[in-house]
Amino acid sequence: MAHFSYLSDALQAELKKTAEAIVAPGKGILAADESTGTMGKRLSNIGVENTEENRRIYRQLLFTSDKSMEGYISGVILFHETLFQKSDDGTNFVTLLQNRGIIPGIKVDKGVVDLMGTSEECTTQGLDDLGSRCAEYYKLGCRFAKWRCVLKIRDHTPSPLSILENANVLARYATECQKNGIVPIVEPEILPDGDHDLERCQKVTEKVLAAVYKALSDHHVYLEGTLLKPNMVTPGQSCAKKYSPQDVAKATVTALQRTVPAAVPGITFLSGGQSEEEASIHLDALNKYPGKKPWALTFSYGRALQASALKAWAGKNESIKAGQEEFLKRAKANSEASLGKYGGGVSGAAAAETLFIKDHAY
Repeated sequence: MAHFSYLSDALQAELKKTAEAIVAPGKGILAADESTGTMGKRLSNIGVENTEENRRIYRQLLFTSDKSMEGYISGVILFHETLFQKSDDGTNFVTLLQNRGIIPGIKVDKGVVDLMGTSEECTTQGLDDLGSRCAEYYKLGCRFAKWRCVLKIRDHTPSPLSILENANVLARYATECQKNGIVPIVEPEILPDGDHDLERCQKVTEKVLAAVYKALSDHHVYLEGTLLKPNMVTPGQSCAKKYSPQDVAKATVTALQRTVPAAVPGITFLSGGQSEEEASIHLDALNKYPGKKPWALTFSYGRALQASALKAWAGKNESIKAGQEEFLKRAKANSEASLGKYGGGVSGAAAAETLFIKDHAY
């Protein structure tokens, strides 16, 4: 097809290899890409001041957890600041992760902005210099990236404009990443805010994902070198009706079967305000659900891997080990869940606490 300039065979092979390594059996992603502001909220919850040094100490706690971490965590999404931070012994965090066989990734979007003429809907900015930033991040050792788009379920949303615009932005982001050797994680997050039922969330998820894959196709994105980071299909946070993990699994897998091409190597779910235990139980139910699932179904969790760890550490040097133990306990639970082998009941300092944040921004 002389009319198209696709990625070279060598670049395709590299992207595919990275994507497949991230979703290797039993492994998932630690999302540690909280912005300075978001990290401040997490730290203030445990009475710790939001300084660069405290952020460094906390992330060091996660990244230097004992050897078992390597069996559960394949990649870590970093925030720009974290790329340049070092551990106490002077090792750059990126090198530290690489030495453990963990792939460093980077959040590259620049946050959400209002979409004019809509009912408080938004799009995500950061495309302008994305190509040059990706080239730089590749040099610094990053091999995958994340870009979050946000959609909202209300009476008249998400609107066709919001669905179309966010799909196109994700496709443009994906092409810039791939040209620079970076695997794009495509994240169209449908927020859990609202009182809608499971069926409504399923239908909206199907429409959004169908639009995203249409856009990725239009932009000639190489699917084997991408990953999807969607919401699970769940009822709205204030929905009166209760659903079982099996209901969530059926609705989620059905939505994915209808929209996500088999060429995509894996789906790394966001936890979307679920408690740590809920996020593990739901992931386990998804993997136990019978039916065609041509992609790995695993995790890319932030709050649902860190809530208990943060609480156990509480900013105290003598509690670093306790924080690491909580993190590893949760990482192991999610590793088992990604194989459909989680029995449930792993307790933690914050295992059952709601992690929902209204209108979650970063």
